[in-house]
Amino acid sequence: MISVVGHTAIDHIITVLELPQRHKSTPVLDHKVYNGGGAANIAVGIAVLGGDAELISAVGKEFSGGEYDTYLKKLNVKTRFFVSEDKRTSTCYMFNDPKGDQTTVFEWGAGELFTTEKAPKLDFVHMATGEAEFNVSIAEQAEFASFDPGQDLIKYTKEQLLSLIDNIDILFCNHHELKTICEKLGQNSEWVLKQIPTSIVTMSEKGSRLYTNNSGNVKEFPAVKADFAEPTGAGDGYRAGFFTALQKGYPTDICCKVGAVTSSFVVEKVGCQTNLADWDRMLRRYREFFGEFPAL
Repeated sequence: MISVVGHTAIDHIITVLELPQRHKSTPVLDHKVYNGGGAANIAVGIAVLGGDAELISAVGKEFSGGEYDTYLKKLNVKTRFFVSEDKRTSTCYMFNDPKGDQTTVFEWGAGELFTTEKAPKLDFVHMATGEAEFNVSIAEQAEFASFDPGQDLIKYTKEQLLSLIDNIDILFCNHHELKTICEKLGQNSEWVLKQIPTSIVTMSEKGSRLYTNNSGNVKEFPAVKADFAEPTGAGDGYRAGFFTALQKGYPTDICCKVGAVTSSFVVEKVGCQTNLADWDRMLRRYREFFGEFPAL
């Protein structure tokens, strides 16, 4: 069982003529609403791939029995929800321009419950974007912990990041987030990556890197070519693929390749959960790009 902790959200993906400057406005070219939230995206991705996932998150009382809730049940995603009586489910507003630039505004809503609820003890957990102190408590208790700071990195103090680094087994971040972590800690990337058993750093179209601190090895994996539509959720897709392969018993380098493949499906359609691959669909693309898939 892979427990995923963090946001369940409603995504508003809005295409504008151009991202407006201060005191300016811009026309909306398109506006669609999708299921989202980093933790939910990963849990759903694992379930679609045939893995066993549990989502630990916060929602508003309007969530129960709705389309998103029904969808999670259909996929057999196990859920542990903190339910807010007065705040709605977290909402994310993503503004994209035709050049591919993006600005995001996130309403925590029910997610504020992470500041008051007690963190559970978990066997295998991935902490997606979420509340800093809650994630620190999760990591301190977990048997095996993975951490992805995401856009909430700005909320973490130096002390919280140091605690997480001391207690996690895997770090997921992109190259921008790694730079921010280094700045907050007053350390270079070499120091940070040596503190953690396994780190995966994604670099958009340049692919990803796998660092292992016990060997000093760095392995690079290319991004899988896809018919690009929109980037939102690609990182969550990568994590879903990685953890599903890890759950099946594959080594981390194969897990990274599976992650690269699963993320390539996400970017082909707008919406983080719109074009997720099942295991067979993933295997076909894996073989096209990386060659024969290894047997366990």
